[in-house]
Amino acid sequence: MLISALLQQSALQLSNAGVQSPEVDSELLAAFFLGITRSELGVAVALNSDFPEDKIAAFNVAVSRRAKREPLQHITGLAPFRHLELLVGKGVFTPRPETEQVVSFAMEKIASLENPTIVDLCAGSGAIALSFVTERADSNVFAVEKSKEAFEYLKQNSESYGLELSQLSNVDLKDCLVGMDSFADLVISNPPYIPSEAIPVDLEVQLHEPALALYGGADGLDVIRLILAKAKQLLRTGGLLVLEHADTQACSITELLLAEGWIGIESRKDLAGKDRMISARKP
Repeated sequence: MLISALLQQSALQLSNAGVQSPEVDSELLAAFFLGITRSELGVAVALNSDFPEDKIAAFNVAVSRRAKREPLQHITGLAPFRHLELLVGKGVFTPRPETEQVVSFAMEKIASLENPTIVDLCAGSGAIALSFVTERADSNVFAVEKSKEAFEYLKQNSESYGLELSQLSNVDLKDCLVGMDSFADLVISNPPYIPSEAIPVDLEVQLHEPALALYGGADGLDVIRLILAKAKQLLRTGGLLVLEHADTQACSITELLLAEGWIGIESRKDLAGKDRMISARKP
């Protein structure tokens, strides 16, 4: 069967299931099963190449899984993030492009620091922590993740990108990095921030992302309140806190920061023009 015909068939199936990017997802799945890049897939289509018969059944199973709104990254087991390719799956939050911007924001803010010490709270798959490990070779990075399922992915990804097991913590926020007061230059987090009653519209998120990584209490700020307290403990004077948040929470988080005496508060918009990240310094 021609690759082009199989792609057309699978894209139609995904479109009928309500998948937002059926053609792209179909191509990415095909490229994954063929072991080639999407660009190379385009060349194969142009050359009227056939899809290997022994791989069609597995590809169709994967398309059916995607049609049931299972995240593409869970099917392939991989999620791209900046310069990384991370192992992901059931039980760990799939990193998003918005968080890549949060990392850029933080890197910009600490660009002048030498040998910075960085703590990633609610680390999940390790996307943020490992971005600093690989892009700031002089940094000393620690990562904290409460979920046992997510922590397994964090360990596997850390082994791939050089973050030592001794720098990982599988504990609750309030119990992490005990006795390590005033040692960090940056505390950064993409925490759970969705209000408990605000169920996500996207079925991929609603049905497949771990609740522990999504929901932050009645107003969505319970975990952020814990992070503010922990960051106050961990940061040196003048140290930086950077948080990702929902586009409706900038004012509420600013109020929390001001009430607790943080200084230099700065809100930053994402590429869609929405307030999605905030920074502040420990006085």
